[in-house]
Amino acid sequence: MSEKINLNEIKPVLDELAQVKGSLITILQKTQDIYGYLPKEAIEYISERTGIAESEIMGVATFYTQFRLTPVGKYLIMLCQGTACHVNSSDLILQTIQEELGIDDGETTEDGLFSLKCVACLGCCSLSPVMMINEDTYGSLTPEKTKKILKELREAE
Repeated sequence: MSEKINLNEIKPVLDELAQVKGSLITILQKTQDIYGYLPKEAIEYISERTGIAESEIMGVATFYTQFRLTPVGKYLIMLCQGTACHVNSSDLILQTIQEELGIDDGETTEDGLFSLKCVACLGCCSLSPVMMINEDTYGSLTPEKTKKILKELREAE
Protein backbone atom coordinates (compact mmCIF):
# COMPACT_ATOMS: atom_id res chain seq x y z
CA MET A 1 0.00 0.00 0.00
CA SER A 2 2.96 2.27 -0.62
CA GLU A 3 1.67 5.30 -2.44
CA LYS A 4 4.03 7.95 -3.75
CA ILE A 5 4.22 11.04 -1.55
CA ASN A 6 5.18 14.56 -2.56
CA LEU A 7 8.33 15.41 -0.60
CA ASN A 8 8.01 19.06 -1.65
CA GLU A 9 5.27 19.32 0.98
CA ILE A 10 7.83 19.01 3.81
CA LYS A 11 10.56 21.05 2.10
CA PRO A 12 9.50 24.32 3.87
CA VAL A 13 9.60 22.54 7.24
CA LEU A 14 13.11 21.29 6.57
CA ASP A 15 14.24 24.62 5.10
CA GLU A 16 13.29 26.18 8.43
CA LEU A 17 14.34 23.47 10.90
CA ALA A 18 16.84 21.05 9.33
CA GLN A 19 19.86 22.78 10.85
CA VAL A 20 18.22 23.69 14.16
CA LYS A 21 19.68 21.57 16.95
CA GLY A 22 17.04 19.60 18.87
CA SER A 23 14.29 20.10 16.28
CA LEU A 24 13.76 16.46 15.23
CA ILE A 25 10.53 15.95 17.17
CA THR A 26 9.09 19.18 15.76
CA ILE A 27 10.08 18.10 12.24
CA LEU A 28 8.41 14.71 12.75
CA GLN A 29 5.26 16.33 14.18
CA LYS A 30 4.98 18.72 11.24
CA THR A 31 5.65 15.89 8.78
CA GLN A 32 2.90 13.79 10.36
CA ASP A 33 0.55 16.79 10.25
CA ILE A 34 1.15 16.98 6.50
CA TYR A 35 0.87 13.29 5.57
CA GLY A 36 -1.16 11.90 8.48
CA TYR A 37 1.71 9.54 9.34
CA LEU A 38 5.49 9.29 8.82
CA PRO A 39 6.08 7.75 5.39
CA LYS A 40 9.39 5.90 4.88
CA GLU A 41 10.29 8.24 2.01
CA ALA A 42 9.83 11.25 4.29
CA ILE A 43 12.06 9.71 6.97
CA GLU A 44 14.76 9.11 4.34
CA TYR A 45 14.44 12.72 3.14
CA ILE A 46 14.55 14.08 6.71
CA SER A 47 17.72 12.05 7.31
CA GLU A 48 19.27 13.38 4.12
CA ARG A 49 18.42 17.01 4.94
CA THR A 50 19.29 16.95 8.68
CA GLY A 51 22.25 14.58 8.68
CA ILE A 52 20.52 12.52 11.39
CA ALA A 53 20.78 8.77 10.76
CA GLU A 54 17.56 7.05 9.68
CA SER A 55 18.00 4.61 12.57
CA GLU A 56 18.04 7.50 15.06
CA ILE A 57 14.94 9.05 13.46
CA MET A 58 13.17 5.67 13.62
CA GLY A 59 14.22 5.35 17.26
CA VAL A 60 12.47 8.63 18.07
CA ALA A 61 9.45 7.84 15.87
CA THR A 62 8.91 4.45 17.51
CA PHE A 63 9.60 5.64 21.06
CA TYR A 64 6.88 8.30 21.14
CA THR A 65 3.32 7.02 20.81
CA GLN A 66 2.20 10.20 19.05
CA PHE A 67 3.95 9.09 15.86
CA ARG A 68 2.48 6.71 13.31
CA LEU A 69 4.43 4.82 10.65
CA THR A 70 1.38 3.68 8.71
CA PRO A 71 -1.60 5.64 7.38
CA VAL A 72 -4.64 5.87 9.63
CA GLY A 73 -8.33 6.17 8.88
CA LYS A 74 -10.17 9.44 8.55
CA TYR A 75 -11.29 8.98 12.16
CA LEU A 76 -8.54 7.98 14.59
CA ILE A 77 -10.13 6.54 17.72
CA MET A 78 -7.83 6.73 20.74
CA LEU A 79 -9.34 4.71 23.55
CA CYS A 80 -7.98 5.35 27.03
CA GLN A 81 -6.79 2.33 28.99
CA GLY A 82 -5.66 4.26 32.08
CA THR A 83 -6.57 3.17 35.59
CA ALA A 84 -9.73 5.31 35.93
CA CYS A 85 -11.00 4.19 32.53
CA HIS A 86 -10.09 0.58 33.23
CA VAL A 87 -12.03 0.46 36.50
CA ASN A 88 -14.96 2.14 34.76
CA SER A 89 -15.19 -0.60 32.11
CA SER A 90 -13.12 0.67 29.18
CA ASP A 91 -12.85 -3.03 28.25
CA LEU A 92 -16.58 -2.96 27.38
CA ILE A 93 -16.01 0.10 25.19
CA LEU A 94 -13.11 -1.64 23.44
CA GLN A 95 -15.28 -4.71 22.87
CA THR A 96 -18.07 -2.51 21.47
CA ILE A 97 -15.71 -0.75 19.05
CA GLN A 98 -14.24 -4.10 17.95
CA GLU A 99 -17.71 -5.55 17.33
CA GLU A 100 -19.05 -2.43 15.57
CA LEU A 101 -16.04 -1.83 13.33
CA GLY A 102 -14.46 -5.29 13.06
CA ILE A 103 -10.98 -4.02 13.95
CA ASP A 104 -8.53 -4.51 16.79
CA ASP A 105 -6.04 -2.13 18.39
CA GLY A 106 -3.68 -0.79 15.72
CA GLU A 107 -5.96 -1.67 12.80
CA THR A 108 -7.94 0.35 10.26
CA THR A 109 -11.30 -0.54 8.75
CA GLU A 110 -11.22 -1.77 5.15
CA ASP A 111 -13.01 1.38 3.97
CA GLY A 112 -10.24 3.50 5.54
CA LEU A 113 -12.72 5.38 7.70
CA PHE A 114 -11.74 4.30 11.24
CA SER A 115 -8.49 3.39 12.99
CA LEU A 116 -8.28 2.21 16.59
CA LYS A 117 -5.43 2.90 18.99
CA CYS A 118 -5.53 2.01 22.66
CA VAL A 119 -3.53 4.54 24.68
CA ALA A 120 -2.18 4.57 28.22
CA CYS A 121 -3.94 7.77 29.32
CA LEU A 122 -5.75 10.72 27.76
CA GLY A 123 -5.67 12.79 30.95
CA CYS A 124 -9.47 13.03 31.20
CA CYS A 125 -9.93 10.77 34.23
CA SER A 126 -13.05 12.55 35.47
CA LEU A 127 -14.76 11.62 32.18
CA SER A 128 -13.84 7.93 32.30
CA PRO A 129 -14.23 5.83 30.34
CA VAL A 130 -13.11 8.19 27.59
CA MET A 131 -12.00 8.18 23.96
CA MET A 132 -10.83 10.80 21.53
CA ILE A 133 -11.77 10.71 17.88
CA ASN A 134 -9.41 13.05 16.07
CA GLU A 135 -9.67 16.26 18.13
CA ASP A 136 -13.01 15.49 19.84
CA THR A 137 -13.25 13.96 23.32
CA TYR A 138 -16.12 11.66 24.29
CA GLY A 139 -16.53 10.79 27.95
CA SER A 140 -18.73 8.83 30.34
CA LEU A 141 -18.98 6.22 27.61
CA THR A 142 -21.34 3.28 27.60
CA PRO A 143 -21.58 0.64 24.88
CA GLU A 144 -24.80 2.29 23.65
CA LYS A 145 -23.28 5.78 23.58
CA THR A 146 -20.21 4.42 21.75
CA LYS A 147 -22.37 2.72 19.09
CA LYS A 148 -24.31 5.97 18.59
CA ILE A 149 -21.11 8.01 18.12
CA LEU A 150 -19.70 5.55 15.57
CA LYS A 151 -23.02 5.39 13.72
CA GLU A 152 -23.24 9.18 13.49
CA LEU A 153 -19.70 9.44 12.13
CA ARG A 154 -20.36 6.73 9.55
CA GLU A 155 -23.63 8.37 8.48
CA ALA A 156 -21.87 11.73 8.08
CA GLU A 157 -19.83 10.24 5.24
